[in-house]
Amino acid sequence: MNVIDVLTFGQRDIEHLLARIGADDWDTVALGTWTTKDLVGHLGAFEVRFADLLAGFLDEPLATDLTRADPATFNDDQAAVRRDWPAQAILDELHGAFQRSMELARRIPGETWTAVGTIPWYGLQYALDDLAVYSIYGHKREHGPQLEAALERRSRV
Repeated sequence: MNVIDVLTFGQRDIEHLLARIGADDWDTVALGTWTTKDLVGHLGAFEVRFADLLAGFLDEPLATDLTRADPATFNDDQAAVRRDWPAQAILDELHGAFQRSMELARRIPGETWTAVGTIPWYGLQYALDDLAVYSIYGHKREHGPQLEAALERRSRV
């Protein structure tokens, strides 16, 4: 598996949707009570945490404490943290975290990506490349249709 391609394709799909978001779309409900801004902020928080996780594999300093955040409340907590941020700050965080993730990902050796058991908190049977596919690529693919639906709802108003 080419992890760099997987990460690139996941972000590319989100970028196509982000390019369509207009100023009035940020407050449109996208998922439950989350607005488009909340959902994009959630994706940014996930990316920041992923970059920090990758940094740990390279013995690099962490940029945040998100790897220690409570997984049970992570989503709502991080959406709430970003709720009052300007849309541009939400985008800047997501883009910056993705760039950092990619820079770090390129430095991680292939054998590290495929080494089973290196992320025991995710499951002893999984490797870092599994996390990249399921929790990063898959996560973006999961939320893409919700952003698409929010854009469609807004265009009908």
